[in-house]
Amino acid sequence: MKIYEERLKSEIKGTIIDIESIGEFDKKYKGDSRECRNIIPVIFGCLTKDGLKIHYIEKKNEIPQMKKFLINYIPNLNKPLYAFNCDFESSVLFHFCDLNVHFDHELNSTKYEAKSSAVRILNIDDYDDPFYGDGKKCMDTWLRGDEIDKCFEHNRSCLLKERDILLKRGIREPDKIQLIQIDNQNF
Repeated sequence: MKIYEERLKSEIKGTIIDIESIGEFDKKYKGDSRECRNIIPVIFGCLTKDGLKIHYIEKKNEIPQMKKFLINYIPNLNKPLYAFNCDFESSVLFHFCDLNVHFDHELNSTKYEAKSSAVRILNIDDYDDPFYGDGKKCMDTWLRGDEIDKCFEHNRSCLLKERDILLKRGIREPDKIQLIQIDNQNF
């Protein structure tokens, strides 16, 4: 596992979390956590008042290492926890790590708001995002195994955009999500 770290000062209390992942949504479970049962985090970024850290793997055979890391790391994050889409992060972490992560605050204004829309409306910088906010391009690049640096640069820009959304617009209560366990999961 590799780590990208950047020191910066932010006026936030707690931790903003952003995940880049591979895998496909299971459409037959649309609307509950099982929709994310096949999603695997390959990049885990977090931003606090002191800076940002991005933990990432470069190959599929490192997935067990990511799982072990997340199980040990997430419970120690500074609270409150924020995410742009708490449903996604909660569901992915629940199904991948068997962690029930409680997010205190949501950064999107509505459940299906696109981050690119919030960035545009709030006139937030793109922070040199190599994929211009397109997470699918990040996933495809990671799966090809080339230009992994662009993948963590995308995560970095997402974290900075989410910080700016928090500071410019504020938060809302997370949507309620039902976390439903699936038997026989193997990662």
